[in-house]
Amino acid sequence: MNIDNYYAARKTVFERFDESTTATKIILSFLMACITGLMAQIIIPLPWTPVPITAQTLAVLCSGLFLGKKYGCLSQIMYIVLGITFIPWFGGMTGGLDILLGSTGGYMIGFIIASYFIGYITENYAKARNFTRMFAVIGVANFALIYIPGLIGLALWAYLTQGAVLGVVDLLLMGLVPFIFGDLIKIAATAGLSKTFLPKD
Repeated sequence: MNIDNYYAARKTVFERFDESTTATKIILSFLMACITGLMAQIIIPLPWTPVPITAQTLAVLCSGLFLGKKYGCLSQIMYIVLGITFIPWFGGMTGGLDILLGSTGGYMIGFIIASYFIGYITENYAKARNFTRMFAVIGVANFALIYIPGLIGLALWAYLTQGAVLGVVDLLLMGLVPFIFGDLIKIAATAGLSKTFLPKD
């Protein structure tokens, strides 16, 4: 396949998803929720924080990239709602409302926001679908839209369950700093997927 055929095929796949039925898009959203749940099982616990390193944020970032704002966001809503009600696919094969109300619940809320944001940029700004610009977009989604609600949720959890008022440094050491290196790799991988698979016009 020459480069022109590759570009044409890439654009065709993108347009076919855009033109597919609502039922098809919902099914794809559910599949992305399943992928998020599977990747949530890749866990590295850390002894000083209740927030583990997981791979699920890679699926979250890709959900907006490939499904757009509406259905990427829907995939993360499905992941959370089904995890609360039916499927124990949160980290460590857990589920239930107590997980959403726990130390990592704020990050889950951030998943929905980040997916929508990435999808919005991807859908509306074709020129942003290169590596450098998408790295910046995904970086904002990851470090602002996921971590701000995540850190707020972690601080609330510590206060409500342990009576601890976490200082800024302690909060960052528990909820942000250990994850920066791995997140940069995930952001770069997602930006690379954007460059490779998404049309630029």
